[in-house]
Amino acid sequence: MKRRDIFKGAALGLSLAVAGPALAQDTKVIGVAIPSATHGFMGGLNYHAQASIERLEATYPELDFVLATAGDAGKMVNDIEDMVATRNISALVVLPFESEPLTSPVQAVKEQGIWVTVVDRGLSVEGIEDLYVAGDNTGFGRVAGEYFAENLNEGDNIVVLRGIPTTLDNERVDAFTAAIDGSGINVLDMQHGNWNRDDAFNVMQDFLSKYDDIDAVWAADDDMAVGVLEAISQADRSDEMWVVGGAGMKEIIKRIMDGDPQLPVNVTYPPAQIATAIELTALGLVSDTPVAGRFIIGSQIITPENAEQFYFPDSPF
Repeated sequence: MKRRDIFKGAALGLSLAVAGPALAQDTKVIGVAIPSATHGFMGGLNYHAQASIERLEATYPELDFVLATAGDAGKMVNDIEDMVATRNISALVVLPFESEPLTSPVQAVKEQGIWVTVVDRGLSVEGIEDLYVAGDNTGFGRVAGEYFAENLNEGDNIVVLRGIPTTLDNERVDAFTAAIDGSGINVLDMQHGNWNRDDAFNVMQDFLSKYDDIDAVWAADDDMAVGVLEAISQADRSDEMWVVGGAGMKEIIKRIMDGDPQLPVNVTYPPAQIATAIELTALGLVSDTPVAGRFIIGSQIITPENAEQFYFPDSPF
């Protein structure tokens, strides 16, 4: 993202208020704590985090960065504590591995006077962070739910795969449920697939063994959709149901472009949001540009008609 795009986003964005974390004097250190690249979306997110750090280090010699990736909540907590103790960070950008276990540790960082930017998965206590950057989780669930309500009939049956237990998963599911309310669609089952292909494969296998009549699946994430599609294929039930995931994985978008009836649409949720978060935080450290508040990136429906504009074959996701 170019600097002029950041200024545009801040100007048009969503209630960005008050001054940034600090004005640059000596070298400032920004800590970035994110989950490991354990699946496609996080692979894309890691790619964009590293790319934005490289750009910013080249642009602002007064900034230094420390990037830590974690495969579980415990390691992320340890990473953050180490950043504070050994790197004297001026700001923390964190995408919590899980909401609950990271809330107290991040609050402790904030209480030490360190700027906090939370990305994507909110903390379980509101108001700790200075800046929140995320995709539109409510819109993500609503857009998917509206498609189900418009394209299924009363009495049709669906199953739902949720993500990791987090505030954003709750927002998505609540919005999806509200969108199909009154449609007469039957939600047969709803289980956590943890935004993981293998977990989603196992959950979908269980659904297929329990239910003989499934008309559609909301996988709520493209990595889970891949696992779901494999389970459906192995059960030889591909002709019975369609699947909606989300986040715009290039393999999924290509199938939508090609008119695959099993993947009619998708919903956007860009992994590049981490770059927005890091760059806004950096901007607050090197200038007096106001960057506090909430910056929400809207969700759009991807159809065969517009899929080409969301297809990036060279992307890691």
